Amino acid sequence: MPNAKVLSEKQAIVAELVERLKASGSGVFVDYKGINVAQDTALRGELRKNEVDYTVIKNTYCRRAIAEVGLSEIEPILKGTTSLATSTGDPIAPFRVISEFAKKMGADKFNIKAGYMDGKVLSLSEISEISALPSKDALYAKVLGTMLAPISSLAVVLGQILEQKGGVAAEPAAE
Repeated sequence: MPNAKVLSEKQAIVAELVERLKASGSGVFVDYKGINVAQDTALRGELRKNEVDYTVIKNTYCRRAIAEVGLSEIEPILKGTTSLATSTGDPIAPFRVISEFAKKMGADKFNIKAGYMDGKVLSLSEISEISALPSKDALYAKVLGTMLAPISSLAVVLGQILEQKGGVAAEPAAE
């Protein structure tokens, strides 16, 4: 039986992991057994740019945390080396960055074990589909571009009609 201090430290780690899992909209569990320090540093830099938290976690702590959060379907994958990438901002970012890195590294060195989004455990095929989606900012840009397209087209057509009639576009009034 561990002493009270060690036990309270472990409980604090599990409680912190529970809060992280609850606060994040999505997360990816990864087996990182074959990467070196330089590759890990590159991965962490890319994850930081995308505002994704990435840490190596102990399987025993993770088992307790996922049971408390209700993600117990993930428990069978908690063998070997495990790290967790989570995001409180863009829910697609952990999937996209980890999937790109996994493709570069190969399945023998770095692979995705499991993932979750909004409290639901995802299959590997669902993770693959989600990782192919553009970022939240890119989606916003597409929507905005779609909304601006009719207005821009109208401006072009009105400008062409004015040119055909021999008119000149009025200069904006100077203040």
